[in-house]
Amino acid sequence: MMARVTLRNLAAHKIRLLLTGVSVLLGVAFVAGTLIFTDSMNKQFDELFGGISEDIAVDVRAKKVVGGDGDGMGGQPVPATVLERLKGVEGVKDPIGNVTGYAAVVGKDGEIVGTPQNGPPQLGVNLTRSTFYDVTSGRAPRGPAEVAIDEATAENGKLAIGDTTQVVTAGPPQRMKIVGLVDTGNMMGATVTAFDTPTAQKLLLKPGYFTDIEMQSSGPSEEELRDRVAQVLPANLEAITGTEMSEEAQSDIAEMMGFFRTFLLAFALISIFVGAFIIFNTFSMLVAQRTRELALLRAVGAARGQVTRAVIGEAVAVGVVGSTLGLVAGAGLASLLQSQMGDAGQGGLTFTATPVIWSYVVGIVVTVVSAYFPARRAAKIPPVAAMRDDVALPQRSMRIRIALGSLLTAAGAGLIALGLAGSGNPAALVGAGAFGVFVGVAMLAPVISVPVLRVLGAPAARLMGAPGRLARQNALRNPRRTAATAAALMIGLALITTVNVLGSTMRASVDEQIDTQVGTDYLVQAQGPGGVNAEAQRKIQDAPGVVAASPTYDGEAKIAGEDVYYMAGDAAAVVRAARLKVVSGSASTGPSTFMLDEDTAEEQGWKAGAVVPVQFPDGKTERLTLTGVYAKSDMIGPRLLSQQVHLRHTLTPTVSAVLVDTATADAATKSALESAVEAYPNVEVEDQASLKEDARAQVDGFVTFLTILLIMSVIIAAVGVVNTLALSVIERTREIGLLRAIGISRRQLRRMIRLESIMIAVFGAVLGMGIGIAFGAALQNALADQGLGVLSIPYGTLVVYLAVAAAIGVLAALWPAWRAGRMDVLKAISTE
Repeated sequence: MMARVTLRNLAAHKIRLLLTGVSVLLGVAFVAGTLIFTDSMNKQFDELFGGISEDIAVDVRAKKVVGGDGDGMGGQPVPATVLERLKGVEGVKDPIGNVTGYAAVVGKDGEIVGTPQNGPPQLGVNLTRSTFYDVTSGRAPRGPAEVAIDEATAENGKLAIGDTTQVVTAGPPQRMKIVGLVDTGNMMGATVTAFDTPTAQKLLLKPGYFTDIEMQSSGPSEEELRDRVAQVLPANLEAITGTEMSEEAQSDIAEMMGFFRTFLLAFALISIFVGAFIIFNTFSMLVAQRTRELALLRAVGAARGQVTRAVIGEAVAVGVVGSTLGLVAGAGLASLLQSQMGDAGQGGLTFTATPVIWSYVVGIVVTVVSAYFPARRAAKIPPVAAMRDDVALPQRSMRIRIALGSLLTAAGAGLIALGLAGSGNPAALVGAGAFGVFVGVAMLAPVISVPVLRVLGAPAARLMGAPGRLARQNALRNPRRTAATAAALMIGLALITTVNVLGSTMRASVDEQIDTQVGTDYLVQAQGPGGVNAEAQRKIQDAPGVVAASPTYDGEAKIAGEDVYYMAGDAAAVVRAARLKVVSGSASTGPSTFMLDEDTAEEQGWKAGAVVPVQFPDGKTERLTLTGVYAKSDMIGPRLLSQQVHLRHTLTPTVSAVLVDTATADAATKSALESAVEAYPNVEVEDQASLKEDARAQVDGFVTFLTILLIMSVIIAAVGVVNTLALSVIERTREIGLLRAIGISRRQLRRMIRLESIMIAVFGAVLGMGIGIAFGAALQNALADQGLGVLSIPYGTLVVYLAVAAAIGVLAALWPAWRAGRMDVLKAISTE
């Protein structure tokens, strides 16, 4: 019997449950889309790298000594003499030397094709018969004046076979003729520029060297051939099998995609969390509206458990339908994400059991858990309530709610503080703490809503007459319902506000760092890993008005047993350019010296004059003298090595930036510098203003990206406002009829509902922004030592978000207000 009751209720309330299903759909779509997308990309990469072991039996590369990623790309190159030696090893077949480095192509518009800074790799390679890149048009390059490029680069740069273009590498740009196009397969948007082997060695590495050497087997197994090859290798080289090489590549990709999956799923869970509030609120209102019906069921013999199961059954149905539609929408979302991956997204979608299972688990479990407490309250309705007209659901004491809410909020804040302090698992602690704060504030929201809504509703009550006063009274009538609706919007806007406060803080902090730590007049730096080549450095030095031009380098080394990054350059020039405060010792420029910031020096227990062994990527260890200790600098970092030390241990040194001091830092001098580097598309001249502008652009991109991911939760919250108002209109049918009967017009009625919706939305926004500002301030305080020294609150942006919240309230009220205005007055008055 109860099953039939459940089905009849679903049919009777399908419109009311539709928007609840939309909340489930949107949250599940986010989860399913993430899982389908990452599964599809993992499969494509597995297929790509899985073929390595079929083509390569053994690969020879430099051992990882310092830094790098263990794939031979971060270490020293392999001498070509090793290739000749390998030809004499029994079982080695067709050994081939590979050359890999940085190279980019300039398009017809004069700009580098691709994203030089923080984008997909821009690879330069030698094109051999064993390469992964097949020539699809034209032919392979021959000689120093020819090049082949990938098809996507040709299309994006409007280049074709026969064109002559500029190729940018670590050396001076080269004018080269495009003789072929290559198919790169699934390369995640990376660009490929291919040369013949001698040209690649000259431009990308160094003549007589390879990045690695691969070979096939004429008979022995991979392991046996690897062991034979290892016996003839120098101590700084190693041999690995093709299978090991493939597993390493697959592991790196799996790690990257795993991080990406976790990142997206975190935002999906936020959307689901918001949806849970909507589901809870919807079922609470549905149960309240059906109080007499449920009491009648109890009166005719239905047990409490049966009533609970009937309501839970409705939740299961909503969860199943929402999960099914969410799974379909998730496939569409995954397809959309793939389409944004360019060539990397051409492999089609992969469907496994994982996204299907998790879609239904998440959708059904969240719906059932959210509906459980309303279902429990429904079961507590006494049978005698069927004979009363004024029956109301039993409510928990507000005192208990306040106590629990305060406890959860305080505990959540404590967990956030522990996480930001670096205790345990910081991400888990901060996440759990934020969850606690949100739930705690949501429990306290009914108490907070009364004074806040009185203030927010005062202008409407004063300026809008009767509709404004009625709207405020309606919002205050049921603080629990109003709070639950506003809480959903609160969560999304709290996180968006946190991101914006963090972004504004980053901008303000970077501005302060540039003002206080950049003492050089101009910074000439490369966009991408190519660096500022020697020819460009000479032109910078010779530019009119330039007094000094000091190159700086970035490198890795092992100090005190730890792999670390460092900056290298002329110590005196760097100290002056970065306005470093030397607290002990001096800025010596000796051939075997280095400097540390005071935090690092104190941590290691070193003072000026200490001699420290430092190991470099070439495998050599040198004892360096600590000549000076300086105050913390975000521009330089904790370690500054002398230029001579870096050059001794780097086969192909790359200048990351040139510090330029001029006689007069004016427009004419900057123009002269820009003219000096005009021939080098990857080199830019920046002063303090342009450095700030670049930093702001990066921060703005970061804030925009995170805000877009959080918008899904705001959309779900907006659906919740629509749902609450629609159910509220149904609940107040008789009241609306009476209002119409005593003279309120349809326009006034619609205005009343719109104003009520705006008040609820703005209340949620105010609550969320308050929490977001608190979260942002806590993050800034915790990261003050990491460079976020200035707290900045973007008041203008928050005002815009407040206006957006009001607009959401207006839009959410359109359908409920229209429906209320169309009610037949007599039918509405006669509704029980």
